[in-house]
Amino acid sequence: METSSENACFGGVQGVYTHAAETTNCTMTFGLYLPPQAKEAEVPVMWYLSGLTCTHENAMVKAGAQAWAAEAGIAVVFPDTSPRGEGVADDEAYDLGQGAGFYVNATLPPWASHFRMWDYVTDELPAILFREFPLDPDRQAITGHSMGGHGALTMAMRLPGRFRSVSAFSPICNPTKSDWGKKQLTAYLGADNGQWAAHDASLLMAEKGFDGPMLIDTGTDDQFMDYLRPETLAQAIAARRQQAVVRMQPGYDHSYFFVATFMPDHVAFHAEAMAV
Repeated sequence: METSSENACFGGVQGVYTHAAETTNCTMTFGLYLPPQAKEAEVPVMWYLSGLTCTHENAMVKAGAQAWAAEAGIAVVFPDTSPRGEGVADDEAYDLGQGAGFYVNATLPPWASHFRMWDYVTDELPAILFREFPLDPDRQAITGHSMGGHGALTMAMRLPGRFRSVSAFSPICNPTKSDWGKKQLTAYLGADNGQWAAHDASLLMAEKGFDGPMLIDTGTDDQFMDYLRPETLAQAIAARRQQAVVRMQPGYDHSYFFVATFMPDHVAFHAEAMAV
C-alpha cells in the first residue's frame, strides 16, 4: 500500500491510498477519513459506496461526511467504483465499464478478468484496512449513493452480522425489473436472470431482510426515478415488517447537493447503531 496524500481535516486525517489488488488485477485507489479519536483507540467505520461515473474522490470532497464523522468519532472509507487503468475493459456508455462496476463479480468477457468489485469491497479492501489502520472490525456500517446505494443494501443483506446498520441515498432498488438494470446485469453476469437476484435489493429484502436498522432517502425530483424504483423496496420492507425509515425528500434531485444535505442524518444514524 502506498500513500498518495494525507491532509489534516476536522482534527483528523483524510488520506488517499493505492495498492495492487488481486481481486481486480489492477491498481486500486481508496480514500479513508480517520477522525481525531483514532489517535487514541480503534474507531468504528462507515463504508461509503459511490455511484456511476464516480471515483473514490467524488464523495470524499462533495458529501461533507468528514465534519460529522469527526464529531461522532467514526472513520469513513471511500472505495473506488470499479477497476481502472491500461488493459481494463471499458465502454463508451457511462453506465458500463470503468466507473460502473455495480459491485458485482463479473463472469463474462471482457469484464471477468478485472470487474470483481464484490470481492474487492467485501474481502480484499477490508483485510487491508483492518491490518493497516486503527479500525474496529466489530463496529461497521455501510451506506452509498445510487449504484453505491444498491451495493450497500445488497452487501448488508447478503453478509448478515457484518454491518450494524445500512443506509442509502437514492439507491437503485430493483434492477432486475427495469430495462436499464437488465443491461448491466446481462453484460456482467449473463442472460440467466437466476444470477441477478443476488444483486437486487428489493428481492433480497423479500427473501432475507436485514438484521438491523435501515435508513433510505430519495428525492422526489430525482431525475432517475424510473431507474431507481424505490417503491419496490418500500413495498418489500412493509411486507417483511423490516426495521426501517424510508423517506421521500420533497424537491431534492440525484445530485451531491442532496447527499450533502442529508449526510448529517446518515452519519448520526450509523453512529448510534455502532455506539455499543
